[in-house]
Amino acid sequence: MVRRVLMIAYHYPPLQGGSGILRTQGFVRHLPEHGWQPLLLCPTPGAYGQTGVLDQDTSNTVHRSLALDAGRHLAIRGHYPRWLALPDRWSSWWLSAVPAGLRMIKKYKPDAIWSTYPIATAHLVALTLQKLSGLPWIADQRDPMLDDSDSDAPYPANRRLYRVHHWIEQRIAARSAAIVCTTPGAVSMHRRRLAHERCVLIENGHDEEDYSGASTLGSRPGQRFLLLHSGVIYPSERDPQPLFEALANLRQQGVLAPHNFQLLLRATGHDAWLATLLVKYGVSDLVTLAPLQTHAAALAEMQAADGLLLLQAANCNSQIPAKLYEYLRCRRPVLALTDLAGDSAAKLRQCGIDTIGQLASASDCARALMHFMTLVRQGQAPLASLESIALQSRSARAGALAELLLTVSHRSSP
Repeated sequence: MVRRVLMIAYHYPPLQGGSGILRTQGFVRHLPEHGWQPLLLCPTPGAYGQTGVLDQDTSNTVHRSLALDAGRHLAIRGHYPRWLALPDRWSSWWLSAVPAGLRMIKKYKPDAIWSTYPIATAHLVALTLQKLSGLPWIADQRDPMLDDSDSDAPYPANRRLYRVHHWIEQRIAARSAAIVCTTPGAVSMHRRRLAHERCVLIENGHDEEDYSGASTLGSRPGQRFLLLHSGVIYPSERDPQPLFEALANLRQQGVLAPHNFQLLLRATGHDAWLATLLVKYGVSDLVTLAPLQTHAAALAEMQAADGLLLLQAANCNSQIPAKLYEYLRCRRPVLALTDLAGDSAAKLRQCGIDTIGQLASASDCARALMHFMTLVRQGQAPLASLESIALQSRSARAGALAELLLTVSHRSSP
């Protein structure tokens, strides 16, 4: 018996960039293997600022409804009322998505609803549809909506947005059948704050099919060491300034130079800010900023690098960058500059990788980098085992979601 799930997601092709696209795509691709047919409800392509080729996959049901970006479509000379961006800039999507979702429910009769954050409007659409239909709802929390662990610096910093997010969280706690988190720390945080009886861990992962055309390359003796960071570098959550200071010091000591080392930062999302930092620390010729490319090209680049760099600050200890799972599958050496007490470090140690340094310390960044490069050149850098990699597949994650969907849909049956 094939069951159906209505999936509400902002992040979906043709939008380019962002790990949320891959998470939703992975579920959509693999849920049918586990007896569930996905029904996608997404915004029209005009909602996205950066787009690629529109997904032409006809094997899945995808409906799109109008969504306007307040920052692009509703602004006058770059300014717009802030209430139009509550809970996010795509709040207008709710107006079209709710009627579209009701039509899908009437036509396809799904057994459950699933929505994913960010964007928070997706949860508001799901909340409304759950109230109107009575279907069980799973809220997928890829990132925490709130972080009150630091009373002096709560997230979000904007008080009005914090109140709106708090209201949405309370509605999730009251109306959802389950809350899904991507890390153990996030599960603990949600259980503590919301006291929800069903907070479930379903991590991010890698999709094996994406690697079919890529080949793993070995080290490149005689060439300069290529260290790659692929993906967004957030100013507060992944601030690379201690690393840049470490590079400057190592260069001054004569250890690193443009002929023997290159740090490639691909698709950072903050190139202008990073460019000023490279000038500030005098390492512009050691570090290259590169633009966004296709996911296939990004995976091939990861597999060709000497080492893969992970950045995660201590204020994100309950989060794991989605790229970590792709790094593991690439089976290239990983240097993690993060907090030793965080979930990212714990995941790496669980997979047998201990090449970890403290991002907050320039001296420890330098120590960790030099130790890492030595291990790579000697062919002794630790890699994730094939067994641990298999456990991180998106097929396995979709299986876990399918089991949860079955559980909540059975619980809600009359």
